[in-house]
Amino acid sequence: MEQPNSDRFDRQSGLVPMDRLKTTWATIIGVGSIGRQVALQLTALGVPKLQLIDPDSVALTNITSQAYFADDVGRPKVHATGDICHQLEHRLDLTTVVDRYRRSYDTGPNVFCCVDSIGTRAAIWRAVGARCQFWADGRMLGETARVLAAAGDAGRRHYATTLFPEAEAQSGSCTSRSTVYAANLAAALMVHQFVRHLRGDSLDPDALFNLDAGEYVVLPLAA
Repeated sequence: MEQPNSDRFDRQSGLVPMDRLKTTWATIIGVGSIGRQVALQLTALGVPKLQLIDPDSVALTNITSQAYFADDVGRPKVHATGDICHQLEHRLDLTTVVDRYRRSYDTGPNVFCCVDSIGTRAAIWRAVGARCQFWADGRMLGETARVLAAAGDAGRRHYATTLFPEAEAQSGSCTSRSTVYAANLAAALMVHQFVRHLRGDSLDPDALFNLDAGEYVVLPLAA
């Protein structure tokens, strides 16, 4: 049993700068396979305020692929995810938006883009990319994922080169083939880049992992 005066953040002390974490907040756009895990990890980490944006409700297939509960089926994903976040931290300042992202929405200084369409990513980037302080994007297909992060000018320029036309995307949505364990790993890499940003460390702007091949590669910045 924890002691009454124990600090829940003791074990991440020295890794996560709590002074910076407690004065910032984040928007997560899309709380499916990756976004739901990002929301839970950020809450556990100690982010004081979250905004969740997603128009969808929980489907039966989301239980295995996105770790929703059976009782969540039919509920808006942002509400189901928000409930778990509040169980992790009762004092969390939480805003849930049952809608797709729109330019009229104010977003946080840290944006986690977890949508399943390259066209939607491009539209969101055009709207918020220049004004957010930190940006992370997770793309997953089966056991392969690509995690992109941008904070400085070089990272932003590189990210823009990864937004190819929708017609060039692989058939099916980004998460049409997905597993919860790959989503957890992709989310962890996104949150890790966020923590590096808080520490003032350099980011890995473009990383690719393939679990089946046992590969993890940090790709070079575009010339």
